[in-house]
Amino acid sequence: MTLNATRFGLAGGILWGAALFVLTLISVPTGFAGPFLKVIESVYLGYHVSVLGSVVGLIYGFVDAFVGFWLFAWLYARLGGNA
Repeated sequence: MTLNATRFGLAGGILWGAALFVLTLISVPTGFAGPFLKVIESVYLGYHVSVLGSVVGLIYGFVDAFVGFWLFAWLYARLGGNA
């Protein structure tokens, strides 16, 4: 059985996008994880700690993690890895 790059990318994208979405929504009223989310603001253009920002973070997070996880799985398969 080999590692499916698309499925691995989707799994990673869904997890990171959802985590960023939920973390942002928690941070809006509480300020929780403020310093971490400030770093994310500097990486994802247009992202801010707000309700609308949570949706932007969801999209950026999904795309970013999908590409990263897909590349990881693709490289793993090309180097002869088995899952």
